[in-house]
Amino acid sequence: MKRKKEERKKKESKPGSFYRFLSIVLIVVSIITLIMTNSLGILPLKFMLPLTIILILVDVVLIKFLLVRNHLRIISSIISIILIIVLCYIIIHEITTLNFFSKIGGTHYKIVNYQVVVLNDSSYDKLDDLKKEEIGLLNTTEKDYKEAIKELEKKIRFENKSFNDNNALRDNLIEGEIAAILIEESTNNILKEEDEEYKDKTKVIYSFEVKIEVEDISKKVDITKNPFSIYITGIDTYGSISTASRSDVNIVVTVNPKTKKVMLTSIPRDYYVKLHSKKENDKLTHAGIYGVEESVTTIEDLLNLDINYYVKVNFTSLIDIVDSINGITVNSNYDFKTGVYDSNTRPYSFKKGKNELNGKEALAFSRERKAFNGGDRVRNENQQLVLKAIADKVLSPTILTKYNSLLSSLEGAFVTNLDDSEITSFIKKQLDENSNWDISNYVLEGTDSSDYTYSYKSGKSYVMLPLEDSVNSAIDKINEVLNNE
Repeated sequence: MKRKKEERKKKESKPGSFYRFLSIVLIVVSIITLIMTNSLGILPLKFMLPLTIILILVDVVLIKFLLVRNHLRIISSIISIILIIVLCYIIIHEITTLNFFSKIGGTHYKIVNYQVVVLNDSSYDKLDDLKKEEIGLLNTTEKDYKEAIKELEKKIRFENKSFNDNNALRDNLIEGEIAAILIEESTNNILKEEDEEYKDKTKVIYSFEVKIEVEDISKKVDITKNPFSIYITGIDTYGSISTASRSDVNIVVTVNPKTKKVMLTSIPRDYYVKLHSKKENDKLTHAGIYGVEESVTTIEDLLNLDINYYVKVNFTSLIDIVDSINGITVNSNYDFKTGVYDSNTRPYSFKKGKNELNGKEALAFSRERKAFNGGDRVRNENQQLVLKAIADKVLSPTILTKYNSLLSSLEGAFVTNLDDSEITSFIKKQLDENSNWDISNYVLEGTDSSDYTYSYKSGKSYVMLPLEDSVNSAIDKINEVLNNE
């Protein structure tokens, strides 16, 4: 009888299979959490070490109570289940973050869109209609245009006639000397904007894209220790970020991690500058047609500055990012309406003061310039307001509930030649130091004028002539940040 009682007591003291299973799950989930957290590389040692110690101690205490039969076993099991759920939630976020960071990095190619354009009153409605017809082509050494010709030749057999520039292509098409022309999409849009006759008399019957390899133009530095500059460009297209197109947003962000100073320098899209590789004057926005590399080198020439990295976004990027964080609050300096219409065919309207904006409204707010006497200058200011509003929302505690949707919207929403290790190391340092940053901004000034541009030589276009004092002032302000002043 005594032996049976001892065996029953010994059996009762052993933990049940459920509690053993719960203990194993808790250990496994905790280990995965610590491994994933360490893999992210953004948590400083002063946080990582206490987190590891606390989690181990909590696991030891909980498992002890789970494996020993006493009145705390039920409570311990409930706490363990809650902890496992929390850790699984953290792991999901960490996997999402790791996946996001793994896809960061500059693409080694650009996408250039091309169009085949014919006269409206011609009998050509599709590409096949141009078989054996004469198509106007540019006589150029540009790699992307040569690739476009090759792609077109794969589709149809045609006769070709070469011209020295896009204006000659346009003139010969309008005069009926050729059946069609092959032209880059953004350049075609420029012709339509500048020439009403061309816009009214022509149509696009075929569009395609070519993918061209580009060199990495980054100038690597340790961004946790050394000052650096990033060029932010917003192109005027929807869809693929890698598309070469006009740059409507041109902001140079200069950062000094030592002094914790940041300088935002906005450059108007119509600033009249010398394109770096073309050696001719044009609007800054047109530099984007020839790739982000052209924009970077052109701005480097203008501001006597080395730009280390770039970030490239487009219309779709802004809409997706703002919507993923449930909108932003922008404090407008003006009452104004835009020339862009909403789904109800009404112009977007903004009031002076606070405005709650969704993605499309934020885009309209950022793009408007004709409503202001200050034109591009005010638009640049508004773009900086939108950037600040996004930053405020992203850095707020409420973003935690939208974390996955934010990363999802960012995936594919931008292209940068910063790599993931540089970004994570910068985040890690910020978490370690928890510093406040001194952020200032400056918008380059200019005067309204008209002049010939490299991209449109037939007539004068609106341009903004740079004010030398304003450019020099921007250079001085940037150098103050770079030189630890």
